[in-house]
Amino acid sequence: MKKRRINRSLLFLLAVLMVYGILFLVIPEKTSEAVNKSGSVLFSMLLPLGLIFLLMVLVNLFLHPAGVVRFLGKSSGIKGIALSIAGGIISTGPIYAWYPLLKDLREKGAVDSLISIFLYNRAVKPLLLPVMVSYFGWIYVVVLTVLTIAASVVIGYVLNFVQYAGKKEPGLPGARGGV
Repeated sequence: MKKRRINRSLLFLLAVLMVYGILFLVIPEKTSEAVNKSGSVLFSMLLPLGLIFLLMVLVNLFLHPAGVVRFLGKSSGIKGIALSIAGGIISTGPIYAWYPLLKDLREKGAVDSLISIFLYNRAVKPLLLPVMVSYFGWIYVVVLTVLTIAASVVIGYVLNFVQYAGKKEPGLPGARGGV
């Protein structure tokens, strides 16, 4: 007789629903409030996740592994670094919404160090720069932004060195040890 495995995510969903059901019997007002808040959080995540999903579909339709390797692979050079920096700066939405797309790009040949640069540069937000200038002044904001961008490249090289030291694996364009 063949054993049937229960999907863990389905099991988790059932457990959460059971907990909500029990809590609704004990404290219905608080449980209703919690369900409403959970629903509003879910609703606020739908747009960013939907946009990222659409972007993933477009990437899968139009960008094949060879294209990813050309733009974000180990031989992409300064172009890959610049693209990762620019992508990180202009990206919007919650960071967790980007993880599936970045994983997909990684599987298609994007190197980890360029993904690291992308993630690091999400800290630079052009729309917030005027607010920062009003609080801290131009010099501080310019120096901080330049150092953040420069540090992202350094972190990419460090990630490459630590992750692939002694291995022949992809790394950062121009980095030693596997590139």
